[in-house]
Amino acid sequence: MIGVEGPNSSIGFVGTEEKYNSLRAILKELGKIVVAYSGGVDSTLLLKTAADTLGKENVLACISVGPAEPKRQLEYAKEAAKEIGVELIAVETDELADENFTANRPDRCFHCKLRISEVLLDIAGKRGFEHVVFGSNADDMSDFRPGNRALRVHGIRSPLAEAELTKDDIRQLSRQLGLATADMPSNPCLASRIPYGLEITEERLRQIDEAEDFLRGFGFAKCRVRHHDTIARIEVGPGLIEKISGEPIRSQVVEKLKSLGFKFVTVDLQGFRSGSLNELLTEEQKRRNL
Repeated sequence: MIGVEGPNSSIGFVGTEEKYNSLRAILKELGKIVVAYSGGVDSTLLLKTAADTLGKENVLACISVGPAEPKRQLEYAKEAAKEIGVELIAVETDELADENFTANRPDRCFHCKLRISEVLLDIAGKRGFEHVVFGSNADDMSDFRPGNRALRVHGIRSPLAEAELTKDDIRQLSRQLGLATADMPSNPCLASRIPYGLEITEERLRQIDEAEDFLRGFGFAKCRVRHHDTIARIEVGPGLIEKISGEPIRSQVVEKLKSLGFKFVTVDLQGFRSGSLNELLTEEQKRRNL
């Protein structure tokens, strides 16, 4: 069993004990750290474990704020950081000022994460913290994630991935630690809803954020609104397609999304899948950007 500081005295999931111990060992090696924090399941477990392992005074959470981040996510992050007891700094990274980001090429995430990394490294240096860490997990290492290349450029560590913790492991550990994020759906950067080649603008990001927030009000916790210029392509779980297509929800969704500026509102019959816009990339395009 794993000794855990906090209200729960142990974690007993088969296959997670060694990984969790490895995570704590990695964190002890790093010392004082800045955690790139999003308020999601991965970075919250990382933040909690870091605070328990290193002491709260040796951990600083930094969250990127701006039009590319879901507005609700900042509130979740503030609540979680406060509960853990770690200082949280909101950082303006101004991605829309970077043409490499707004051009929305397949390497967009590389340029975005490179920019964030440099900002956080600067904060760490000024505040006397030794390392910056990100919450990438083991599953992310086999996915199309150009942002991982940016971390390698600056030698930034990803302790969850190094400890071989998968998303399922992280959710299990989060439940045992009593973290409210344990079952939170992933909610990445809003730019990930815009097809490569279509310019990223503040208006398009706002449309996506408001549209998805509206859908969550109907109980579609795991959803995406893909922005194809004049067309909104909605993804929900396959079992929920009938619900969103039926009245009165259908009419309300159409009315709302058209009021946001979309001309056409569609539901993807294939259903929700993370990173569906990467399906447009060839294997060669993926290799070039990793």
